[in-house]
Amino acid sequence: MGMRPLCPDYLPDTNRSLGALARRCHAAGRRPTVPLMGYPGLNLTASTIKQNQSNWALQYRTIEALYERFEPDAMFMLMDLSIEVNALGLLVRFPLHETPTVEEHPVQSIADLDAHRQIDVLADGRAMVCLKVIEAMRERLPVPAGAFVTGPFTLAALMVGASEMAMNVVMQPDLCHAALELATQVVSRYVVGLVEAGVDTIMILDPTAVMLGPAHYREFAGEPCAQLISQSEGVEMILHICGDTGHIVPAMLETGADGLSIDHPMDMAQVAEQMGPDVLLMGNVDPVRMLHENAETVADDTRHALESVAAHPAFVLSSGCDLPQDVPEACIDAFMAEGRNWRAE
Repeated sequence: MGMRPLCPDYLPDTNRSLGALARRCHAAGRRPTVPLMGYPGLNLTASTIKQNQSNWALQYRTIEALYERFEPDAMFMLMDLSIEVNALGLLVRFPLHETPTVEEHPVQSIADLDAHRQIDVLADGRAMVCLKVIEAMRERLPVPAGAFVTGPFTLAALMVGASEMAMNVVMQPDLCHAALELATQVVSRYVVGLVEAGVDTIMILDPTAVMLGPAHYREFAGEPCAQLISQSEGVEMILHICGDTGHIVPAMLETGADGLSIDHPMDMAQVAEQMGPDVLLMGNVDPVRMLHENAETVADDTRHALESVAAHPAFVLSSGCDLPQDVPEACIDAFMAEGRNWRAE
């Protein structure tokens, strides 16, 4: 490959975290550009979601094709919230052209958790696919290799049911805590495998936690997340919660995450004001507008995101969430061009 990362002093034997990359680029008056994209690569390899989820070599080729086409400053594997829950033995449906869905939420009591306690997530075939993908990315791509894990609250909600989990923080808190304890152990074990595979950055996806108010977030989502992060020394941990998280941003920062990935409804300038200069901030161009609008609109949105946090040292230009498969390449090109061309005044 003739491609090179954005910052010339970024070499494979240096600190490969996104935070370190962001600070080096900031010192040079630039910004790293890292859209959360995986599924648009299916169009480049003429493959399906299901095929990529079960075949590590194909998923790597999909990621490599995206890298060769757009040259971002880091790459994440395909986003998938079913890895850990599938390993726990829950019934997951795998459509050919859609992301997996959990069909049943079998945990209704603390006793129901016993059937899942002895399962090792790293022995699961789909988890092994992800570990092999990270190994290939780390070995063959000259940019940071990123992975996703499911946040403990969201994993517990997949076991219990999202609505039930939200209600049970009040009605059955003991059940919630028991489910969260198991979920944290499972995700922590998966993190160990990813670190051993060579991952540089892990993004914790905890979308169900947006349903909680600040106090309940701290107890039922923030505390397990903080425990997971504290057990994951040596790897960068970034927290992402979809939607409008304005009510819980301070609590998200209290988890000790190295960075926050912020979705498009949020005002990035306001989030940056709440963060210390060393905390990484990622975001937050609207992926739905990238799907439905034209390249000129995407360019405007991207410039706005860049200018809104011009003073924050550790910033990575990204999408607010995962890009849909059918985002036009011209819109991704516009996003990438604005990111590459931006310079601090």
